Amino acid sequence: MTTPNPEKQPLTALVNREAPLDPAQYEARGGWRGIRRALSMSPDDVIEEVKNSKLRGRGGAGFNTGLKWSFVPKEPAKDRLKYVVANGDEMEPGTFKDRILVEGNPLQLIEGMMITGHAIQADHGIIFLRGEYHLGLERLQKAVIQAREAGWLGKNIQGSGFDFDIHVHPSGGRYICGEETALITALEGRRANPRSKPPFPQVGGLWGAPTVVNNIETFSNVPPILANGKEWYLGLSNCEDGGTKLYGVSGRAKNPGVFELPLGTSLGVILNDYAGGMQDGYKLRAFLPGGASTAFLGAEHENILMDYPSPEKAGSRLGTGLAILLDDRTCPIGMLKNLEHFFAQESCGWCTPCRDGLPWVERLLTVIEDGQGTQEDIDRLHDAARMIGPMGRTFCAHAPGAIAPLSSGLTLFAEDFQRHIRQQRCTFSQGRSAEQAA
Repeated sequence: MTTPNPEKQPLTALVNREAPLDPAQYEARGGWRGIRRALSMSPDDVIEEVKNSKLRGRGGAGFNTGLKWSFVPKEPAKDRLKYVVANGDEMEPGTFKDRILVEGNPLQLIEGMMITGHAIQADHGIIFLRGEYHLGLERLQKAVIQAREAGWLGKNIQGSGFDFDIHVHPSGGRYICGEETALITALEGRRANPRSKPPFPQVGGLWGAPTVVNNIETFSNVPPILANGKEWYLGLSNCEDGGTKLYGVSGRAKNPGVFELPLGTSLGVILNDYAGGMQDGYKLRAFLPGGASTAFLGAEHENILMDYPSPEKAGSRLGTGLAILLDDRTCPIGMLKNLEHFFAQESCGWCTPCRDGLPWVERLLTVIEDGQGTQEDIDRLHDAARMIGPMGRTFCAHAPGAIAPLSSGLTLFAEDFQRHIRQQRCTFSQGRSAEQAA
């Protein structure tokens, strides 16, 4: 990560991976300003501030955060139970941004949830954290205890009359728990299957109560918005939507990692100016712009703006904003096989196209990669992409997300598929470029 600038990098300015700030240190560095201002405003005014800041959900969907909150019924917490839930089940391959926030500055997440609680008039929050984030769990639990002891959580916070407390829940470990309704079902102690909508969680969520579920990065954006105002937040961005974004790069870059930059920064700038460019001897061939469940874009899109509309116009999605690079010496068929293996084993098993279709896709890719494939196998992959990929044919977005890299890969890497069939072997090996393998 780059050295944070408090004026330009509000998400990482207070991150300390060695020893996160305690509540007093956090306050001395500008923390708690957001919740103080929020408590001086009406809940509706807080929602309008966040809505007009154009903060969009950072977990992948990109929905306007304030607008999402506005769907929650308006009754006070004493009249109606409501929940604020942080989705920290960060299991998207290639994505590792929320881990930095929970390990390095958990109090900003807590403050963001408190502001949300005031906005929707809820008095209880839950952080649903990926089970493998052991250090993050330890630090979150410690931060919650410290905040409670310092009077920032619990009853009558800082004498304001506002009640809000937080429970940290480590996940049992399933990718599908990143889907908000599956997360809610898991919190209720049941198998993590998604739910049909409507009702949406904002109306009928956890145990039937109105529930707001947002990503950890999304919540961490809320305190600086309330502390500094929507105009300041809009000014951080290079596009129509507000704020900065935690961008990441994985693959054969010289300096892979996570970097906080203005929303709308181009991939070329992220890769070359911050991630150090490609490693010596490797060329960028394609990339997944926002984690494993986004469609491949070719190297000709290297300078695409990493905002919400631009990847969609190119046929993909911003997703989580962490790009997975494919270099010219790695077999794209093997990469697709690896991705589809993950998605097949992580299906919740609720719908037939996902439960049975994804393992079938993985088997076809394995046959082709092992040099035993035929043209009919490629045709079957095209059929599977057409049948499983479109939204609305499965219960949730897991299968369409899983098919996104395959659908794009079948077109982008068509010659690689054909070469595997013609030569009856994988045409890549360590140290050989695509041109040499041909």
